Amino acid sequence: MITFPIAVSIYNLIGVFKEYQYKRLRNAIWFLTLLIGFFETIFYITIIDVDIEAVWSDQLYNNQIHQPLWTGGLLSISVLCIVGLIGAIILIVCDVNEIPPLLTVLCIASMYLLVIIMAVWCVQMLRHFKDAFPCCVLPVNVMLIVCTIILEKIKQWNQNPVHDAAKYGKNALIKSLNVSLQDAGKWPVYALVGMIPLFGIILVILVLFGQEPDAVIKAWTETTNWTLSGQTGPQNLTYDEHYLCTVAAGGHRKVVKPVRMGVRHGHKVIVNRQLMIANAFENVLEEKTPRFHRVVRDFYDKYGFPVADYIRTNKIACDITYIIMKPLEWLFLAVLYLVDAKPENRIVVQYLPRLNGDK
Repeated sequence: MITFPIAVSIYNLIGVFKEYQYKRLRNAIWFLTLLIGFFETIFYITIIDVDIEAVWSDQLYNNQIHQPLWTGGLLSISVLCIVGLIGAIILIVCDVNEIPPLLTVLCIASMYLLVIIMAVWCVQMLRHFKDAFPCCVLPVNVMLIVCTIILEKIKQWNQNPVHDAAKYGKNALIKSLNVSLQDAGKWPVYALVGMIPLFGIILVILVLFGQEPDAVIKAWTETTNWTLSGQTGPQNLTYDEHYLCTVAAGGHRKVVKPVRMGVRHGHKVIVNRQLMIANAFENVLEEKTPRFHRVVRDFYDKYGFPVADYIRTNKIACDITYIIMKPLEWLFLAVLYLVDAKPENRIVVQYLPRLNGDK
């Protein structure tokens, strides 16, 4: 996970300045760079608690982060990347002396589109760069590979002083364009110009398949808490990972029936009646039988954490926990009504600011 990205990055950087001798080995390394790099990027982004399915308006909890790339624009971004990869594959496989210069320039233009996507991805990561910088390793390597391909193909063209104009086609306009592209040193500039109509054609096709015209832009801006984000999502709520009742309050609303927001240890938490009853019962134990309360709390802290940690991100598991705890809720409520003169008052003040008696 660490050695491979470093090794291939150094290898690909050297390739920009020094020609590879073993092209098949290089191509294999490039393939592994893309394949392993893609899965490692997904792995790294999940490590920093990014929910790649959560759109900007979804409610998240604790340290979770919304998706950096809007799902609705994912098709447009994917198509641009695929077109760029196709252009790269054509140039890798073909000798540029055997294909028209116009095709070479269009392939370079398609790779430019891929490079732009990679660069924008890196910019999007800057907001969380301290944690997300490994997610930029693949884009940087893609840029190095594209640069290597362009330099290699320019050199390959210039090494052959004679080029067969018969390969330029019979159409007068196309043939004249190919003839004007004889200077390989200007291919990168011509590709910048060619990138515009190429992008326009791809955009029209995407619109015909139901994509929004500005989906490529919205893919980055319809997000929150990232560098290019244009939306402000809801503030993260806190699941107290150590307490099953608090976690259970994170189930489906129709099941767990949250009643309001509360405060625990300075963080906002979702509060339902079951949670308030359980906390009020703990208050009674602490007041009436402090020694027994410590025994119960130690037991709960020891065995409650692994269960809570498992269910906290699964709404169905939270629903099941809520249902399982119902008999205990009734027992706690019965005890409260037996020992407290005003049990409902004690219940209702749980998790209120400055009145929170929970430990």
